[in-house]
Amino acid sequence: MATAPCTAFGGVVEGSGERVGGRLLYQRVSFLAGLCGDLTRQLVAARWDEGSLDVLAAGVDGLGESLPSKGWMALRRLGWAQAVAPVAGVYVSDRVRRAAEEYAARTLRLAAHRRTLLAAILVTWPADPSGRRSEAEWTALRAALPAGVGRAEIRNRTRQVSAYLREHGRLPAGLCELEGPPEVAGLVLLAAMDRQQVTLQRVDEVTARLRVKLPLCPAPASGRDWAWHVIDIRLPGTVQADAVLHTPNLRPTREGRIAVDLPHSRPTPATTASGHRVAVGFDWGVNTLLTGTAGRLSGQGEAVRVVTDGRPLIFDATTVSAKLHRLRGHREHLAAKRDHYHQLADGLGAPHLAWGELLDKVAVLEVEHQRVRARIRHLNQALAWSAARWAVDQTTALGATVIYLEDLATLEARGRRRGNARLSGQVRGTVAEAIRHLAAKAGISVVTVPARGTSAQCPACLNPLGHHPAPDRLAERGWAWAHCTRCGLSLDRDHAAARRIVARGLLAQAHTVTERATGIRTIRTTVEGTVRWVRRPRKTTRRLRRARQAAIAPARPRGPKTTPGKGGPTPSRPADTHRRRAPRATGQPATDPALAATVAVKTSRRMPDVRTVPATTPQGVVQRPAGHDTKTPALPGPVPGHGVPASPRTETPPTWRRRLSRGTCRRRTHAAERTGFHHLHATGVHTLTPRFGPHRDGTRSRRARKA
Repeated sequence: MATAPCTAFGGVVEGSGERVGGRLLYQRVSFLAGLCGDLTRQLVAARWDEGSLDVLAAGVDGLGESLPSKGWMALRRLGWAQAVAPVAGVYVSDRVRRAAEEYAARTLRLAAHRRTLLAAILVTWPADPSGRRSEAEWTALRAALPAGVGRAEIRNRTRQVSAYLREHGRLPAGLCELEGPPEVAGLVLLAAMDRQQVTLQRVDEVTARLRVKLPLCPAPASGRDWAWHVIDIRLPGTVQADAVLHTPNLRPTREGRIAVDLPHSRPTPATTASGHRVAVGFDWGVNTLLTGTAGRLSGQGEAVRVVTDGRPLIFDATTVSAKLHRLRGHREHLAAKRDHYHQLADGLGAPHLAWGELLDKVAVLEVEHQRVRARIRHLNQALAWSAARWAVDQTTALGATVIYLEDLATLEARGRRRGNARLSGQVRGTVAEAIRHLAAKAGISVVTVPARGTSAQCPACLNPLGHHPAPDRLAERGWAWAHCTRCGLSLDRDHAAARRIVARGLLAQAHTVTERATGIRTIRTTVEGTVRWVRRPRKTTRRLRRARQAAIAPARPRGPKTTPGKGGPTPSRPADTHRRRAPRATGQPATDPALAATVAVKTSRRMPDVRTVPATTPQGVVQRPAGHDTKTPALPGPVPGHGVPASPRTETPPTWRRRLSRGTCRRRTHAAERTGFHHLHATGVHTLTPRFGPHRDGTRSRRARKA
């Protein structure tokens, strides 16, 4: 199940055929959202007390029967929905009331969860006036808390209670005293309605048709003030052709846009929580968003251990992060300037002449501030999904079946303020959700492991690590490098943490817990183990493949290859032949006989050149100055390549001609034969440039000018 963000730009009124533009459609959707929001606020405020939350948390009605899972049905079973009615003179159908009651039930159920957490904190409140808990108090608090509560939730609720204690001098009696009724956003839950209010149909692969009954005015007096609107929604590329569409939600945004949150589902392969042998662990970093490594279980029973090939997987988003930092600074500057102008306007007052000008500046700055915020939000979303796509692709390529991530609820950035700000701006929660979504499609499990201490100990010997600047960046501030004084391991700090993460996941996979409501898998039990480095297998080359084939199967007769224009296989070169060019002759004999013999062998076996063929000149037959033929003495006079044209190719032997074609230009491929351009190569800007022969404009090529 996933939600695709879509946008509605217009529609048609069914029956009359009236076309409704984006602005008018936005107004009518806002009318519906306002009617639902008013009913939801009334219902939440009427039931914001400890007794109502107790009844809702119990999950049974007055007859002792279990409450239904649908929120609007649960509220009607309890008899709470009859006490709320729209404003007198306003007509609202029963389907609209269902949407409002469903939203209210979800809000109250979330409040019941926060109330359970707060009750556990109040019962185990520390006796120390400073608010510090002892080890026994921490143990009692963990026993009283429900499953799945992280340290971040405990810290936030503790700070909230501490602020109330400082202000009132006592602890709050419950959640309803600690905070008021929550705010209700402008949201229309169309899923709580039936066909009498909304229908959804898929037209083709990229279009879905939504029929919804909308009010024509803010306060409809009767059913005649409601009309069916047909809205065509363009589906994004993430919605597959075989995906099943579900009833969406409508949200009028502040930018004047109608957001359509379209849920869709498709079958995915089943994944297991344990039994994995190959895994990939990713660490959240400051300079790099994700740093990972692959691990594999080796051994059986008590001798089981984790091995890795030492290859780091790095998703470097430095440029995007720098852009986000600049945008955040610009946003804060705009906000400070806007607040300053607003304070000046309040101090001057309405009669002052500059009061109106200051308010105009405030309005302009507010618009620009909203635009910068939207830009930051879009960049964060794109960065998160790109990182998730990269992580899943790397895992699939390595053949791993599970991804281990740090538990975001236990990850707390402490100490350096600058590092904390950079960590908080990396939308780790969005990245984790995107990884879970994409990994489910690929049949890969995603499990979170405890994050505490992953970068504090050595992954090879569990000795405390020493952190210092990287060896190649000693002038930069930071602690990006880790070094172990016991085993001598020295590597990137995030890479060391990734090894610890994958080891914790593979060794403790038997303790994986799956949440029933969300399906998120996590490991809360820390099992430490060392990670052994093993050398990667040698890359399979052409010679190694031939050797393996010869060892497995008998030698087969070689036949002509399928390459056009080639009659047979290329003869193998001697083992002592080197491709590097022989040294130029300096005119003096070599002093070392062994060196002279080596140069002679290399020179004699070197690939022949065009200029080694004798040419006819007025002085007679000459050869190359550093020629290969030592029997014929060199004659004075010009040679080919120095103003004298070389002999035509027809005089070159056929064997030499084939070798020359491989030495002077690239081998003719099938693509080259289809296009007809055999002497072209791609440059850095992806343009085709001739390497030999005259250019199109008649000028000579660079190599021809050098000759």
